[in-house]
Amino acid sequence: MNELVRMDAVGRVWMQGKTRVPVIAFFTGAVLPGDRIAVMGPSGSGKSTLLHIMGGLDAPTSGHISWPALGDARHLRPQKIGMVFQMTSLLAPLTAVENVELPLLVGNVAPVEARAAAVKALDDIGLISIADKFPEELSGGQAQRVAVARALASRPKLILADEPTGQLDHPTAQHLLDVLLAAIEYSGAALVVATHDPAIADRMQTVWHIRRNGQEEA
Repeated sequence: MNELVRMDAVGRVWMQGKTRVPVIAFFTGAVLPGDRIAVMGPSGSGKSTLLHIMGGLDAPTSGHISWPALGDARHLRPQKIGMVFQMTSLLAPLTAVENVELPLLVGNVAPVEARAAAVKALDDIGLISIADKFPEELSGGQAQRVAVARALASRPKLILADEPTGQLDHPTAQHLLDVLLAAIEYSGAALVVATHDPAIADRMQTVWHIRRNGQEEA
């Protein structure tokens, strides 16, 4: 079975005191190799939660999720699933290349191999010239592209991008998407992007619409 991710009636409930607050309800879907999927919905509809569940960062409270083509859920990141967040989450004390190689080092990749992969990832998206700069020295667009390089460095089979252009102006956002799509095309990975921007969704092959309670729309 070549499904990268399979979700069957997945639900996620948060507790606010004694009150159950549904965030995702009865979501069913699958991601195949090469898919380009946009997840759209209003704020609070559960887009980020859905991506976190898909990436193994969170667990559903109902339903079932599996990664048929990726194997053990305990070893999804960074080698099999790469994550790009709305906020870049770059570590200030580390240079761009050190930020990119860090997940590989945490994943027990040898330091020499991790550095080589980080350098290649930055070079592939045109950022090798800022490899030794610190996050405070980067523009917003550069920082987000470094975050993309970090997600791509391990050549994962699936990239999950949570509002990666949400803090960027339109031209910078489109350029970042150009970079991301080009890198994904080169690697053959699947891409799922949570976004509220129709211009971003228009460039995907498939759009999943979810309502405020996280249910899939027809």
